Amino acid sequence: MHKWLISLLLIALIATGCRGSSPKGEVTVYVAAPLTGFQANGGQTVLGGAKLAAAQLNRDGGLLGYQVKIVPLDDESDSDVAVAMADEVAASVASGEQVLGVIGHYNSGQTLAAMETYKDLPVVVITPTASETSITQRGYRNFFRVNANDAVQARVDAGFLVNTLGAQRIAVLHNDTEYGVGLAREITAELQKLGAEVVLTRQVAEGQDRYDAEIAAIQSAAPDAIFYAGYEIEAPYLRVALTQAGMTTPMLASDGAFLSATIDEAAGAAEGMYVSAFAPSPQSVADSQWIKEYQAVDFRNPDTYSINGYSALMALAEGVKKANSLDPGKVANALRGATVDTLAGALTFDSQGDLTDPTVYVFQVADNAFVQVSP
Repeated sequence: MHKWLISLLLIALIATGCRGSSPKGEVTVYVAAPLTGFQANGGQTVLGGAKLAAAQLNRDGGLLGYQVKIVPLDDESDSDVAVAMADEVAASVASGEQVLGVIGHYNSGQTLAAMETYKDLPVVVITPTASETSITQRGYRNFFRVNANDAVQARVDAGFLVNTLGAQRIAVLHNDTEYGVGLAREITAELQKLGAEVVLTRQVAEGQDRYDAEIAAIQSAAPDAIFYAGYEIEAPYLRVALTQAGMTTPMLASDGAFLSATIDEAAGAAEGMYVSAFAPSPQSVADSQWIKEYQAVDFRNPDTYSINGYSALMALAEGVKKANSLDPGKVANALRGATVDTLAGALTFDSQGDLTDPTVYVFQVADNAFVQVSP
């Protein structure tokens, strides 16, 4: 064989080896959300988005040559379980596993509980949906969120009720979680700033499905709009009760009700109601190829917070890129002040981990589907 041919073969073999070189190893990202129980659908959409992001990153060489391993953690929408899941992350870190971060938790209560453990760990925590305002005011150096907080949601929702719907007398109902109580307090203040009157404030139980006393109180207060701060395990039943009582008062539910169960469990009564959300519709921002790839990793269509789960992991990946390191402390430092291009738009994090220009979306139920009406 000619020497020049041998040289060409060697060059080809070296090039092929470089392209097919094995990854350096794995880096773990946990996804902590309710994967079973009443909020499983929402949690699964976050997990699906993160799985797609990991698949795309790994296809393109991973993070600094390391393949991203997604490990789901089911917090069951329970704060005690969330703490146990955080302890699992701590144990993995202590064992020497290369852990980059946590996408989670889904709810504010579980996030607050788990952060008592995460704050002392070398991990980056990016919640896709937890919105309680004070979370980013507690001095955490490793916490970020890709969604608006409840102060922003309250301001946007109050503006929608007053300026878009023309409401001046609003009934504010909320569940008894940290999320519901805090959001009700904030929207009450925002409504009052706009000159509207809160004619009724009423707390209900998480998971409550009968509203006889509440309907009587609402009828007595005679509001021209109703705001509900809570979850999809209450909102559809409140809507049914209002409909059965013959009330056609416009109703706006908070992001906690932005799940298909709000429509499904209302048995047709959800038509026309409004729901605010921290994500755009996947179908409005993603192309057909993205949706096809999502279906391949999650075996169903993207929904509700698939965009948030995807964006959270892509933000974490951008932090790694900017830091040129898998060291969580360096990644967190790189994310502060950084701008990340996502399907939800350009996200810029401030020094506390909040977004500098967050968006809150408003949907209306039409023909048994959420249709985006704002922005």
